Amino acid sequence: MDQLVDAFGRLLRDLRISVTDRCNFRCTYCMPKEVFGHDYRFLDRRELLDFEEITRLARAAVSLGVEKLRLTGGEPLIRRDVERLVAMLSELDAEVTLTTNASLLPRKAQALKDAGLDRVTVSLDSMDDATFRGMNDVDFPVERVLEGIRAAHAAGLPVKVNSVVKRGVNEQEIVPLARYFRGTPHILRFIEYMDVGATNGWRMDDVVPAAEIVKLIDAEFPVEPVDANYRGEVAKRWRYKDGKGEIGVIASVTQPFCGDCTRSRISAEGKLFTCLFAVRGHDLRALIRSGASDDDLAAKLAEIWRVRGDRYSELRSQNTVDPAIGASKVEMSYIGG
Repeated sequence: MDQLVDAFGRLLRDLRISVTDRCNFRCTYCMPKEVFGHDYRFLDRRELLDFEEITRLARAAVSLGVEKLRLTGGEPLIRRDVERLVAMLSELDAEVTLTTNASLLPRKAQALKDAGLDRVTVSLDSMDDATFRGMNDVDFPVERVLEGIRAAHAAGLPVKVNSVVKRGVNEQEIVPLARYFRGTPHILRFIEYMDVGATNGWRMDDVVPAAEIVKLIDAEFPVEPVDANYRGEVAKRWRYKDGKGEIGVIASVTQPFCGDCTRSRISAEGKLFTCLFAVRGHDLRALIRSGASDDDLAAKLAEIWRVRGDRYSELRSQNTVDPAIGASKVEMSYIGG
């Protein structure tokens, strides 16, 4: 079978599946409290894809070449019985991973590992408690995230740690984070603050460029570049020269990687988005609930991917993005990061 490629020759290799649009944090760069407050209308349970529907879509994607399935949210661990979905997905021929704020990991880690989860990515933006509580905006302490990381490690789950860096908020935490995770089995990755959605008030001035992040770390703990593990890997890798592990930097603003992007995303209500910065999605829930076969689902996914022409970050860096697009982009809390 010919490999499925999009309009720019990019393969479909990764599928990110949002299992809920809800989250128990209100991180200022993702779900600011003034927008996602008590009167915000989240999806009703009947609007969400059920686990069987998610598995059918994942199976169709794997048949087209997807090798990695990542569960996201919102916060995926607040979806009831999510470990049952992990068990269903683990029967497919793909790696199953999950991104979480770690708040529920202490009580969920072992069940997730037992269900077949391959690894977990934890979000942690600061080692300083006051800074972190301010960023998550629900007064959640750093120590409880670290407790979740320890629980995942004890359960046998490999852990990556993602840290979003925003100027004037937490760039002073870059070196302390590197210091804490250096010499541990956990790979720390820094992410440039991105203009995802339309509610986080993004400005280019708020971005701490990847080059600056690496320079700060290198001054304290010398690093050297490492080759990517595979084509399309989003993080540029750097290893400590003294052998105490590595870090990654995800520079989607200053060094766009659209040219190798192999990712697609499904929202909790079953819309397929072919770019993190997309304006609109393709309704797969309606197709499933109208009686489509597995072959029909695979055919639809292939049809959508073949005409995919997204390269938002490259256009942004050329200063040619239409302002109207920015005002209507889908929120990260809706389709995951």
